[in-house]
Amino acid sequence: MGVLKKFALAIWRLWFYILLGLPIIIMLPVLLVVASSEKFYPQYFICARIWAKCILYGMGLFPKVRHEQHMEKDKSYMLVANHTSMVDIMLMLAVNKHPFIFVGKMELAKIPLFGYFYRQTCILVDRKSQRSRQEAFNEAQRRLKQGNSICIFPEGGVPGHQKLLLDEFKDGAFRLAVEHQIPVVPFTFYDTKKRFSYDFFSGGPGKLRAKVHRFIPTKGMVVADKRALKEKTHEVILQELKNPSFN
Repeated sequence: MGVLKKFALAIWRLWFYILLGLPIIIMLPVLLVVASSEKFYPQYFICARIWAKCILYGMGLFPKVRHEQHMEKDKSYMLVANHTSMVDIMLMLAVNKHPFIFVGKMELAKIPLFGYFYRQTCILVDRKSQRSRQEAFNEAQRRLKQGNSICIFPEGGVPGHQKLLLDEFKDGAFRLAVEHQIPVVPFTFYDTKKRFSYDFFSGGPGKLRAKVHRFIPTKGMVVADKRALKEKTHEVILQELKNPSFN
């Protein structure tokens, strides 16, 4: 890779971190109000979508979504997707109009400014701590009982091996879906690793495709069925990554 290309990529990457904070600063008075109480979460979610789109479009990353099925207003769902990049969070927000709550890793709460609102509105989990995982599970249950949808990246983090297409899924999302009898909504994100991986000198502007697969119902399932549900969801996303149907 040439020096000029490395320099351009470095500037582009640094611009991403500026964009993380810039929309928050602009919307700060509104965000402080809507992040202050759970009752304002629908309004906060609108702000979060604006923030996400500012970052994606500001980076020259253009979301394209294809639906096999559409979510209905005022119904709860379990949203799951493959996870390869920081921009997966922004893409999930950009392609969904109906509010949902992220279950996300504790480390992101350390990011200045962004971390405050992340702590206020997401369910945080330290995946190395059994106690933290249980507390996050309990909090997700509470929010589901309020009629919210939940979003979890079930790989439990970005796969350490860059060539790994899809890591194994953890149980949490599927146990919650079964216990609350809500559909699982699988998403396939095709381009986030290519466009914005964790390798600093990589990526570039372009489209970000997302496919919303047909929902997987859980009505009548019991907790013992969570493994089969997990494997079915994993297979849906894996096969789509191997043989994309969305160009």
